[in-house]
Amino acid sequence: MAKDYTDLATDIVAHVGGKENISSLKHCVTRLRFGLKDESKADTEYLKARDGVVTVVQAGGQYQVVIGNHVPDVYAAVQKVAGIAGDGVLDIDEGDGPKGNLFERFIDLLSGIFQAFLGPLAAAGIIKGIVAIMASRGLTSDNSAIYAILNAAGDGFFQYLPLLVALTSARKFKMNEFTALAIGMALIYPTLPGSLAALKEAGLDNVFGIPFVLPTAGSYLSTVIPAILATWVASIIEKNIRKVTPDVVKLFVVPFVTILLAVPLTFLVVGPVANFISDVLSNAFTAIMNFSPLLYGLILGATWQVLVMFGMHWAVVPLAIMQVASNGMSSILVPALLPNFTQTGVLLAIMLKTKESKVKTVSMPALVSSIFGVTEPAIYGVTLPMKTPFFISCAVSGVIGAATMFFNITGYSVGGMGVFLYPSLVNPANGDMSGMNAAIILTVVAIVASFAIQMALPVPYLYGEPTEKKSVEETKESVPELKEIKQEIIASPLIGKVVKLEDVPDAVFASGAMGKGIAIDPLDGILVSPAKAEVTLVFPTKHAIGLRTENGAELLIHIGMDTVSLAGKGFESFVQVGDQVEAGQKLLEFDLHQIKAADLPVITPIIVTNTADYEDILVTQESQINSGDYLLTTVK
Repeated sequence: MAKDYTDLATDIVAHVGGKENISSLKHCVTRLRFGLKDESKADTEYLKARDGVVTVVQAGGQYQVVIGNHVPDVYAAVQKVAGIAGDGVLDIDEGDGPKGNLFERFIDLLSGIFQAFLGPLAAAGIIKGIVAIMASRGLTSDNSAIYAILNAAGDGFFQYLPLLVALTSARKFKMNEFTALAIGMALIYPTLPGSLAALKEAGLDNVFGIPFVLPTAGSYLSTVIPAILATWVASIIEKNIRKVTPDVVKLFVVPFVTILLAVPLTFLVVGPVANFISDVLSNAFTAIMNFSPLLYGLILGATWQVLVMFGMHWAVVPLAIMQVASNGMSSILVPALLPNFTQTGVLLAIMLKTKESKVKTVSMPALVSSIFGVTEPAIYGVTLPMKTPFFISCAVSGVIGAATMFFNITGYSVGGMGVFLYPSLVNPANGDMSGMNAAIILTVVAIVASFAIQMALPVPYLYGEPTEKKSVEETKESVPELKEIKQEIIASPLIGKVVKLEDVPDAVFASGAMGKGIAIDPLDGILVSPAKAEVTLVFPTKHAIGLRTENGAELLIHIGMDTVSLAGKGFESFVQVGDQVEAGQKLLEFDLHQIKAADLPVITPIIVTNTADYEDILVTQESQINSGDYLLTTVK
């Protein structure tokens, strides 16, 4: 017999401000999602403390009351109490919204965008280092075919970085990836700089009075932020156009309008804004240089890596080029020549201290490329996501930058990076090597100082705290003394990678509010029963299933995050509520490719929702798991 949730529903309605304060009501697999006219009228603290309510989440313009896997029954009771129809099962799950302050969200965004191609990025950086070595031996594209080929292999990746950034940004912003690529291609269209020059000469370089300009560098090649901004703008346009476009013409109308609006907006807004900021920075750096070279070196050294991220380093580079062209020397750019070595230092410390094997794997090629002046793999792959190492690098770079000005180190050419910058510091007129020698000493200081500081501080976890790996047999042997206590072993319902519950990309699951458990990132789309049990829930969209084992453990298995938005597409259920199932019996099939194509995480939590009935929930320490392997133990 179904439990009566009338009292709970009455209390919830009363404490969200009454039925007159409810503008909409939906539910997903665990939450009542209210649209409230005035959220200040809701008594959040009361609801959080109320029996029957797991927690309350306010995000995405929704007031979410987390109930558990019996939410359909509570939803029906709320409808009855409030006298509202509700909107049924939620057709799209907005999650919990962004986490952290604006800066943290920006760093997380950048990190997420670069994670997909970190390996090739690091590989291209190493190839650029090899090409630099070849160039130091006198090889060029004019006299060596292999140099030309390797230069294309290494530099091509960085030249066309906006395309990769547009692609992965589209996944983050949930827009059509190929539409984003089309916008990225427009940004780096090869004949555009020449066309703009001709338009400017004819006085036709404006659109509706807005100047059409390119960055100081002359194009958007090798840039990152413009492609992210363009994709973000395009995602907003696409989302709104999709809402008002008839299904019969969506296939071409939505990308057509998105590209038609997003590309001009990017060129006419991002370009002028970037150039304005660049001019301001150029004037500011010139004024600081005239006021105090030491202060200039400190500021430029500390901010150089950030300037490069935004493409704003071109505020300084032209000044150095002009000085070298007119005077044969320049010290303007020298403070920016050594920050890559502070990345080398912190990376070396991270490699020695981290317990994460994946971080070690990413750090090694990033360290090698940083020696040759290519720091993108280090910054985007390791130090920036960890935050503290990046700040250490910037701080030490500032001190080193000030030191280059103190010792009056001068450059006589522009172009060398990493270990190949030293020849540019030798005075060609008299062979004076004092500047190069000072730079080598400061290089050692930069590496040692950043290494020492990072060694003295904890290394942040990048992929989640590692756990000591044990075999299934060892794990089973670790609980024999509990066999006198009532316990139940639950097997894995999936094949895949084991993920700690706190690493699940959903605040309610990750916090343990729904109960203790573990998650799996599946390698195939077959879900089997983890134990002999009764099916207590099959969500209408088939992305979640509830089980009650013969010993009373209540399990919730939630396939992926936000997969309710697929409305059942790609999911097939082989059981229904009330069925008795055996361990290993197939429950569901799901299309991994369809879920990933929708840019949704496939990580699947397995939760013991009645955790409060147990003394402890023990979970496997394995990193990979097969269906039927030991997953967790409930202990009473």
